[in-house]
Amino acid sequence: MQRLCVLLLWPVILFSQNMVFDDFFENHTMRVDYYHTGSADENIISIDQIYKQGIWAGTTTQLIDPFNQGIYCLKVYDRVSSKLLYSRGFATYFSEYQTTGPAKRGIRKTYHETVLFPYPKKAVLMVLEKRNRNNILQPFFEWEIDPADYHINHESPNRGDRVINVLDHGHPHKKVDLVILGEGYTKTEEEKFEHDLKKYTDVLFTIEPFKSNKTKFNVSGIFSPSMESGADEPTKGIYKNTVLNATFNAFDSPRYLLTEDNKTMRDMAAQVPYDLAYIMVNIERYGGGGIYNTLATFTASEVPWNEHVFVHEFGHFFAGLADEYYTSSVAYDEFYPRGVEPLEANITALLDPENVKWKQWLTPGLAIPTDWGKAQFDSLNKAVEILRGENNRRRQEWLDKGVAPAKLDSLSKVFADSIAATSRRINVFISDHPLRGKIGVFEGAGYSAEGLYRPTINSMMHKFDEKDWSFYKVSEEFLKKMIDYYCQ
Repeated sequence: MQRLCVLLLWPVILFSQNMVFDDFFENHTMRVDYYHTGSADENIISIDQIYKQGIWAGTTTQLIDPFNQGIYCLKVYDRVSSKLLYSRGFATYFSEYQTTGPAKRGIRKTYHETVLFPYPKKAVLMVLEKRNRNNILQPFFEWEIDPADYHINHESPNRGDRVINVLDHGHPHKKVDLVILGEGYTKTEEEKFEHDLKKYTDVLFTIEPFKSNKTKFNVSGIFSPSMESGADEPTKGIYKNTVLNATFNAFDSPRYLLTEDNKTMRDMAAQVPYDLAYIMVNIERYGGGGIYNTLATFTASEVPWNEHVFVHEFGHFFAGLADEYYTSSVAYDEFYPRGVEPLEANITALLDPENVKWKQWLTPGLAIPTDWGKAQFDSLNKAVEILRGENNRRRQEWLDKGVAPAKLDSLSKVFADSIAATSRRINVFISDHPLRGKIGVFEGAGYSAEGLYRPTINSMMHKFDEKDWSFYKVSEEFLKKMIDYYCQ
């Protein structure tokens, strides 16, 4: 029986982090699939299917989430004693939709979602909580689950896909278990999948803190052939029949690449023990996406910056790190409410300048907030924006006059040259900045030019720079904590 919002009065008894896993769980995974429906202020949950699947991949000693990350939190309580047995924060595709214009206009959408937790030995109460505007978690859904219920699906998750073991450093309970799922690879592209799988695994472990913690990861790949190569590109009228139905233009953002086919993604990933399932898309195009503890994509291509995108999106997906940029357009409307301190480790609203979130790592002598020449940076970005807008307007005029598409690039060359020259000035501004690598409080972050601050001029979560592949101290330390969480 479904009951909404009654847990506000539930007599919660917090249980020790040192609880014995074997007392309450068996070494399998409970997978709960559900549909999440609503608009900006609605959260309607409908259970789809509950599964008993392979061994539990996560930690067996750190069952209560210590990080306070994610707009949602899963909590699992012992049904008889009310003890909190397990919790985990996460974000979802739906939670991002709720910040968009259509959602705020009351347009409802439905997304398929999944939560995973160790398989309970006795009846439990599964609770979903969501943060309010002030980032306080509030329960909005609960469901009683009896592990002996015959409705729970016990079928084997084996789909017959090829599993490739890339890194095996030990038991899943003590490692970060990453599975990379192939998307848009046909039967004839299996060799390319193997090459891409190895390449991007190697890329991840050239970057700190992953490089120094490589032995704390297990990495596998799953090859499931698609009927066609690539992914959907709706604005180009391109639609491909692929195994995971990945598509660009998520929330009408050109480079945002995601899939709404959560069920197939989870079915595919369940063939191995996994903490994180990362989708590798076989397409020659810049793009990707990362949603904390739920979903991430990247393109296995040779276009500029795609390796940066791969690592950048992993930062979102694995540790919930925020975007530190603010000049690129996004579909979100007030993603971070004004006057509320963001949860993410690497951005701040600076509500308490005397106690900055990353106070222990501040470079001595820097003012708070830190002057970094923002006006000049914003002016250069504005110039690029104007040039691109004028270029697009002119191209449309030429198309309307019947100019052949093949000639458009030559006619637009003056704009392309100006855009490239201004972009180079932006890159020089960042790469040669005297405060590069210093830790301060730099205004401009989280899609907002004002009121949100980042710890460094540039980083892996800000602007891509061929000279700069660093997360820097603030994000690195949080990434280390996340790695250790899985490995204890």
